[in-house]
Amino acid sequence: MSFSDVLKKSFLQGVNANELTMGSIAGVICVAGLIGLYIFAVYYLTGKKAFYSRSFNISLVALTMITAGIILTIQTSVVISLGMVGALSIVRFRTAVKDPMDLIYLLWSISVGIICGAGLIKVAVVVSLLVTVAIMVLELLPVLHTPMILIVNAQSDNIDDKLKDIISGYSKNYKVKSRNLTQSGLDLIIELKVKDDGADLVRRIKEIEGVYAVSLVLHDGEAAY
Repeated sequence: MSFSDVLKKSFLQGVNANELTMGSIAGVICVAGLIGLYIFAVYYLTGKKAFYSRSFNISLVALTMITAGIILTIQTSVVISLGMVGALSIVRFRTAVKDPMDLIYLLWSISVGIICGAGLIKVAVVVSLLVTVAIMVLELLPVLHTPMILIVNAQSDNIDDKLKDIISGYSKNYKVKSRNLTQSGLDLIIELKVKDDGADLVRRIKEIEGVYAVSLVLHDGEAAY
């Protein structure tokens, strides 16, 4: 037997000797599941109700437990760890994420699973608590003026001056996002910020001659100014 064979056998035996008992495995998975349930509760309480998905929230708990199990498996054998990397590399997820915050919860669940699988339970608890505090504090920060989208449908394209005068009285900064001129008239999409709910603005624009429809919708995103 050559020196390389001895070294290889010694290395593999040293890794395989790290066997886990059923009690330790169950304990780690249960702790990961409890922290996953905590993440479930935080997502349910702080998540945006318009984008809330119960199935996604349940998957956070399962993802935490599965990740912890994978880390436990990788620790037992280097051969299994290499095979696990190869197997997971062919997995493709094509589900669109509607809210960027969902990515935070996904990373949170995976990270907690990895930390629990490594046996660092205290670290997982501290990280979860600090992440919760950060999310709560940032969610409580007030938004001075929410960006909104103004949609104006007119029968003619000579309303720019009147429209500009009215909008200037309600919003200091605004930007025309789209201007569509067809045979039926002019369609404008304007991004702006108003101090109130914009009811008076919509009413005044509707009084402009040639305007037959006005809509003001909430723009849940970042303004360009």
